[in-house]
Amino acid sequence: MLFTCGSLSCAAKKPASRKTVKTAGAANKSFGVDLHCHIHTPEADTIAQQSDKPASDWAAQYKDPRTKAHQQKLRAELDRKLTSVSQRIADMNKMQIDVQAISTSPLQYYYGLDIDLGRKISRTINERLAEITATHTDRFAPLATLPMQDPKSALAELEYCVKKLGFYGIEIGTNVRGLELSDPMFEKLFARCEELGAMIFLHPAGFTDTSRISKHFLANVIGNPLDTTLALNHLVFGGVLERHPKLKFVAAHGGGYAGHYPARMDHAYRVRPECHDFITKPPTHYMKKFYYDTMVFSHTQLEHLVNLWGADHVVIGTDYPYDMGYYKPVDFVNASKKLTRKQKDQIIGGNAAKLLGWKVPKKAR
Repeated sequence: MLFTCGSLSCAAKKPASRKTVKTAGAANKSFGVDLHCHIHTPEADTIAQQSDKPASDWAAQYKDPRTKAHQQKLRAELDRKLTSVSQRIADMNKMQIDVQAISTSPLQYYYGLDIDLGRKISRTINERLAEITATHTDRFAPLATLPMQDPKSALAELEYCVKKLGFYGIEIGTNVRGLELSDPMFEKLFARCEELGAMIFLHPAGFTDTSRISKHFLANVIGNPLDTTLALNHLVFGGVLERHPKLKFVAAHGGGYAGHYPARMDHAYRVRPECHDFITKPPTHYMKKFYYDTMVFSHTQLEHLVNLWGADHVVIGTDYPYDMGYYKPVDFVNASKKLTRKQKDQIIGGNAAKLLGWKVPKKAR
């Protein structure tokens, strides 16, 4: 399916230029970039309905009737924010966000569908992202979704989105139908991401084992950061960053629990031979290569991330527009009493701009 932007198709447009943009709001002295925010493409859901397989990877997570009902109510309330460009721009201005790295809702990964449908869905979503970006090229940096169930197709879509559409990177799940990202089948994809300098945003779609987290919304509260924790451990111990040290991974939700408890990983490396299979340095050597978003809700946790990984490896994330998000991101960072002005500016937008290759206006530096 091809979306159009005026008289030209999005696919026919030149790659998006790395433009500068005026800061949003006179009160904001820092250049604000949000690397964790989502859109929803209804047309992709229509394509998915052609399959007799489960509609999405996350459906089984929410077994509690109250959770299901609340999710349906919430979806109705969020539809405009997930689909309307004008609403998104207005909300970005309120949040003092100059640029959003827009990516698909994890509800639309659709890794469980057949390859042909997966390809169609990814292309449909990516051309929608290109269409949105074309309306405000100075406000959006699109991240592609890929049909990860077929690495060959995923690689082709990566090439198309980065080279033809000018995308800045990709968003992928923290596992692919239970398969870890360190699996050899993804090796060529990561190698090409490294060559292209494409940013990789890691975002979970719940947790693979739902047997103990169906109540109290634990599928999200615990499940999402837990799956990210596993993904980061597999990427580290599986040697992905040993083989591809220049990969630019951004981990949602502050890196899950791995982002705050790396000492146990290093201890295991010291005492267990199994932890040396694919790496030659302690795990924290590789963990320092990741970037972690600010979706941690606490200044103590934010400052802990900075203490562990450095202010140059922390970036703003809002999870817009879901109820588990945080929508005063610049104020949140600025309110820290322990971070310096330089560190705050790095976190609010400087680090993300470097990851994306986005030129920051002089007056925002």
